[in-house]
Amino acid sequence: MQKKCPGSLSILRPKLEIRICPKCGSEVEIFSDEMKVECENCGFVIYNDIQLCVQWCPYARECIGDETYERIRREIDEAEKKKGGNR
Repeated sequence: MQKKCPGSLSILRPKLEIRICPKCGSEVEIFSDEMKVECENCGFVIYNDIQLCVQWCPYARECIGDETYERIRREIDEAEKKKGGNR
């Protein structure tokens, strides 16, 4: 039986964090497995500063499951495309 890596816990059991929107000062909820969230008050996009195992671990798909892996991978790819377009 394969053990789960400690880094996968933030994905498999996401924790809720409250951030303050830098634009309007509203409280914004973001989970530990989310790459970004939009402020419901003003629409400002707040990014989660996370280094996910999906970005570097060859066993990530096995560890967290296909559906979660694909969702996070899409979000990472989208964020990287936006970074590249802002140069």
